[in-house]
Amino acid sequence: MARQFKPFLLLVYFLTALASSLWFSDVVLAQETPAESPASDGADSDSFVAPVIVDGDVLFQVRGSSALPAPERAEDVQDMIIEIAEASDALTVEVTYEETEFGIWTLADGERVSIVTEADAELDQMELSVLSVLHGNAIKQSIEDYRANRTERARVSGAIEAVAWTVGFVAFVVAILWVHRRIRRKTLKFVSRHLRDVETATAKSVQAEAIAALVRYGLNFVLLIIFFLGFYYYLSFVLLAFAETRYFAQLLLTYLTEPVLLIFKGVISYIPNLIMLGLISWVALYIIKGMRVFFDAVEAGSFDMGDFEKHWVSPTFNIARVVVIMIALVFAVPYIPGSDSAAFQGLTILVGAMLSLGANSVVSNMLAGLFVIYRRSTSIGDRIQIGDHIGDVVQIKLMETHLKSIKNELISIPNAQLMNSDVVNFSKKTDGSGLLLHTTVGIGYEEPPEKVEAMLIEAANRTKGIKAKPEPFVLWTALADYAINYQINGYTTRGSIIPKIRSDLHRNIVAVFNENSVQIMTPSYMADPPNPKIPTEHWDGHLAHETHEDADKS
Repeated sequence: MARQFKPFLLLVYFLTALASSLWFSDVVLAQETPAESPASDGADSDSFVAPVIVDGDVLFQVRGSSALPAPERAEDVQDMIIEIAEASDALTVEVTYEETEFGIWTLADGERVSIVTEADAELDQMELSVLSVLHGNAIKQSIEDYRANRTERARVSGAIEAVAWTVGFVAFVVAILWVHRRIRRKTLKFVSRHLRDVETATAKSVQAEAIAALVRYGLNFVLLIIFFLGFYYYLSFVLLAFAETRYFAQLLLTYLTEPVLLIFKGVISYIPNLIMLGLISWVALYIIKGMRVFFDAVEAGSFDMGDFEKHWVSPTFNIARVVVIMIALVFAVPYIPGSDSAAFQGLTILVGAMLSLGANSVVSNMLAGLFVIYRRSTSIGDRIQIGDHIGDVVQIKLMETHLKSIKNELISIPNAQLMNSDVVNFSKKTDGSGLLLHTTVGIGYEEPPEKVEAMLIEAANRTKGIKAKPEPFVLWTALADYAINYQINGYTTRGSIIPKIRSDLHRNIVAVFNENSVQIMTPSYMADPPNPKIPTEHWDGHLAHETHEDADKS
């Protein structure tokens, strides 16, 4: 229970400290030294006026001079009103007027309170006698209210009102805590019941507990705001119940109520823009949904678009969707709050500069990705070679291309590199013959070339994956110092297993040459050995370590 009350207690302590600081600052400044304000129309630009405030109520404004500034004059009037009000317990006060050569004095219970001068009359643009009567009425009402608010009956009424507000606030806090306790249980049940499809669609990567935690966080945040508003208004109404703190309560209500009202009025006035934004969003979503239906039909073959390939459907739809969203944003920006402000425009320029300066490689890879997708040189499933990397294309993204190497390694290649490199595609068919697989061997000059060519062709014919038609053929690639370099060439349509075919071809070449007692030359040697370097005995299928293990067992 203490853990549940802790956030609210911390908030109470903070607001209490804030209230104390505001009380000792605002009340002193407003009651003792009212702030100066520029004079209204009709006054000299160098003159100032100050309000006369008693118990938070502004009675009237007085004009200042160089000899007696407006704040000091207003303070003298305030002090005199309070002094006269506290001098008697009578609920009424007698106000009289005294004309002098300087103006008309207002007297309360025979004591001079304030004088109305010609300058004051010019400030309010009234007759001197009329203005003096208005000041007198305001002073009379203020003194009577001051005395009435400090009677025993008024203090008891204020205490009862404060107790009532306190009881209501306690009930409010209990309700908040009750809702806070029930949120954890109810949110998990609600999420498990109504958002089960989200967990299924994401293959349980988004668990119900995680969704419930987010919902709880949002609800608790709303509860915290409601509690803050409730405590703020409770404090204001309690302070409003007593005359000594009424001015501070009015300040609190002004600080919060005016911004809330401004926000509320702003939301109300913004409803037409919200409707327009909703209409733009609805049209954009409807267009995107229609494009999705169209591209699904193209992928399914319902629409024949000529040479448009199926693996282009997804990227083309994504590009079209981005274009629609960008157009919708162009139409929506004028209706976004603050879009015409200098701050919004400056932020837009800053974001554009950041993107232009820091996203060069990103943009180049994105553009290269589009070229890779649409230029037909590489498709998903093709076996390609980029530099030293050979593998099958498993995914072409906007930024990079993923290859699965022949060793089952996942290789990520930036699309910019893919655009700037030579790409060998072993899967694309240039004609009906297929790929031309080849390898080179060096055979001494003493061997008949016809025999060597026949042996190489025989090895190619024994190799699975090399086509019999067109027939394999041999090229002489070089007349080296010690050997003739023969290149055996054979056609294959199985580009995905070229390493296996080449390995089988090498194996068959060695077998055919050994059968015909022909030695394959090493890269370099000093002289012919007395005996050819070819196996003389057939391998019995057992390795040396196997023989030793069998001997140890026996």
